[in-house]
Amino acid sequence: MRGRLLALGLCCCLLLTGCSALLSREYSAVTPHNAVPTAEDDSSTLRAESYQELVNALLYLVTQRADQGTIRLFGDGETVAADLAAARQEVMQEDPLGAYSVKDIQYELTAVVSSYEADLHLTYRRTPEQVASIVPATGDNAIRRELGQTLQRFGEELVLRASYFEGDEAHIQALAREAYFSAPEYALGLPSLTVTVYPETGRQRIVEILLRYPLDGAQLQERYGALDRVLSRWANDYWNYQPLDFAQALAQRCSYDPEGGSTPYHVLVERRADSQGAALALLALCGRVNQRGELVEGILGENQEPHFWTVVDTENGPRHLDPFPPEGAEPALRTDWEMEELGYAWDRENTPVCAGESLDSSRLDVG
Repeated sequence: MRGRLLALGLCCCLLLTGCSALLSREYSAVTPHNAVPTAEDDSSTLRAESYQELVNALLYLVTQRADQGTIRLFGDGETVAADLAAARQEVMQEDPLGAYSVKDIQYELTAVVSSYEADLHLTYRRTPEQVASIVPATGDNAIRRELGQTLQRFGEELVLRASYFEGDEAHIQALAREAYFSAPEYALGLPSLTVTVYPETGRQRIVEILLRYPLDGAQLQERYGALDRVLSRWANDYWNYQPLDFAQALAQRCSYDPEGGSTPYHVLVERRADSQGAALALLALCGRVNQRGELVEGILGENQEPHFWTVVDTENGPRHLDPFPPEGAEPALRTDWEMEELGYAWDRENTPVCAGESLDSSRLDVG
């Protein structure tokens, strides 16, 4: 009986407390605090009793964009002076944000009873807006994605806080090239990149990327608008086209010029382009009607001239498709073996295997 009464009382307690919890909205309160200890007699003075605490204090001032600050240090004068000089160098040269944004840290060290006080003056090479615009990116996929978004708005600067990044300028250049070719509608001129990494080594670094396009912003926007209108018209008029249909239409409507333009704009608006422009135009058209494909960069012929084409999805698997094949050949869906017979060569490891029977078809009369 006593056990039943105890259980009943417990249930009542749960009802009294639980209902209010169920009826009220859950919330969490976060109280900001300074992880860097401050002096007991002066909250504006930071306190550092070890080398790591000293580095943390300097980094705190940097993250707060402080122009000046005071740090109270403990130990003998020679050790304190050596630690302060080393911590200054570490923050300015080894920490990503410090190496990117700090121009100089000057200080005066003064003995105060049983401690020392360092009065610091900080100057910066970056504006608060530049620091605030830093984008976090973990791994190559995130870096490539951010590069792609920058290219699609024809942006001229991208600054990343890259984690697990051990690459160099050449690696960023390669990722930017991949991002450019993966968005054919915006591929209106591959920009040149200036890449600076802060610091030069480490698994977390700030990567500053400056982009310079062949055309200015107004020209790029004008060409993008013209290209978008043509792509929309093609997608509306030929909504039931397959990739081969588009390739044959491009071959009929555009003149191949090895020295011509290398963008979809040159193909669909000016109607004269090289293989890169034709391949990108084909991918842009396929994208408008939800057909999948990817760019292939290889070589063609005895002279091993650089050449671009596509690999597209078909009901029988991936197939090569080139709007501008060698003289005497017509655009067709081809296997790896058929491409080799025509003199093509490419990176097999990073290109889908195109095996099986030929899917060749006669050219369409698209006028």
